[in-house]
Amino acid sequence: MEILKTHYHPTITSLENHSIFTRLATRCITLQGSSILLMYTERYEDYSLPGGGLDLGEDKTEGMMRELREETGAQGIKNIKPFGIYEEYRPWYKPDYDIQHMISYCYTCDINKELGAANLEAYEKKNGMKAVWIDIHEAIKYNKNTIATSEKKGMSIEREVFLLELIVERFL
Repeated sequence: MEILKTHYHPTITSLENHSIFTRLATRCITLQGSSILLMYTERYEDYSLPGGGLDLGEDKTEGMMRELREETGAQGIKNIKPFGIYEEYRPWYKPDYDIQHMISYCYTCDINKELGAANLEAYEKKNGMKAVWIDIHEAIKYNKNTIATSEKKGMSIEREVFLLELIVERFL
C-alpha cells in the first residue's frame, strides 16, 4: 500500500534516543456523491474518518470492517480497496514510551446509506462521538476552522484534513 504522508508532530524534532510505541490502525473512506461518512467528536470539535486500532494479529481489512461497524453501525460493507497509509509520529502520553508511531491503513468501501446501531466504547461516548453523513467540503472547512480557532483540537486533525483533501482530489 502506498505511503500517502509521514507527519511529525511539531514537538518531535528527532527520533534518536527516544522510545517509540507503534500503533497500527485502520481508517475507512465511504462516499455517496460528495457526502462522506465521518465521526464527529464533540470533545475535539472535529470530523474524522471512522476507524481505530487493530487488535494484535488482526487482519487489516477485518479490523477496518470491525471498526466501521462498531463506530457507525455500517451495514452492507463491500468493494473494499486500499487507499494508502498515513503515518505519524506524535508525543505519547503514557510513561513507558516517549513517542507514538501511528500507522493508519486507509481503505475505501461502499456501504448502505442507512446505518444500524453503533457500539461505541466508553471513552468514545464520553468524547461525544457520533457518525454523520456530511458534505466533504463542509467537513474540511469545519476542521480547518477548528485548527485555526479552537483550543480543544486533537492531534489527529491535521491527518484528517490531509486525507479529506486527498479524497476530494482523487474522487471528486
